[in-house]
Amino acid sequence: MLRIAICDDDVNAVALHKKIAENCLMQCGSAGVITAYTASDNLLYDITEDGFFFDLILLDIEMPGNTGMEIAEKIKPCLPNVKIIFITSHIEYAIDAFELSIFRYVPKQDLDRRLSSAIRDAVKLIELEDGKSYTIQTNSRLEKIPYKEIYYIERDGKYASIFAAGGASKVRKSLQQVYGELNAEEFIYIDRGCIVNMIQIMQIKDGMAVLKNGVPLPISRAHLQEVKAQINNYWGTHI
Repeated sequence: MLRIAICDDDVNAVALHKKIAENCLMQCGSAGVITAYTASDNLLYDITEDGFFFDLILLDIEMPGNTGMEIAEKIKPCLPNVKIIFITSHIEYAIDAFELSIFRYVPKQDLDRRLSSAIRDAVKLIELEDGKSYTIQTNSRLEKIPYKEIYYIERDGKYASIFAAGGASKVRKSLQQVYGELNAEEFIYIDRGCIVNMIQIMQIKDGMAVLKNGVPLPISRAHLQEVKAQINNYWGTHI
């Protein structure tokens, strides 16, 4: 069950965005609950104080009280994996939106066409990320790490070190063994000793894979073109 929030100080805009979101959920065959807000402070309070959880938030940028940009910055510690779609009439905000790792930027001038597409893509990605986890089992512990929280995995001697949102974990297996157990196309080799989750890659720059948590990882020259091709193919297939 997807949880979606819509926040805009314009009541008519909220109603329109909610209708578009409902149609998108229907088209995707997905179940969801949509919560509407006309006051940005109420949305912020529900998330930061009452612990409300949302998978996707549609935010107007220009609002009284906390702006959409301010909300996005303040809720990230509470909802690190939330997908945010910014809706605005000012194109200059797009640069700042990129800095905040916003999923999509939709100009109000092209709302009908681009908002539906953005919501459908977000729903597909959320469902793609959900439901899979990697299990580490020893005599003393059982640990499950959701795939969507894994940033990368490195070879560490006889171990493989898994770096995820909740911290680092080690498993006494080869990197190739872990890769085979993951059995998921979003995990790719960028070097003989490193596997990366494509969902976590923000950009490829100067031979580095820059992840959403800010960590830059070197891509070996032998893997660079293949990595780019795999990323393009993955997102072309799923989004």
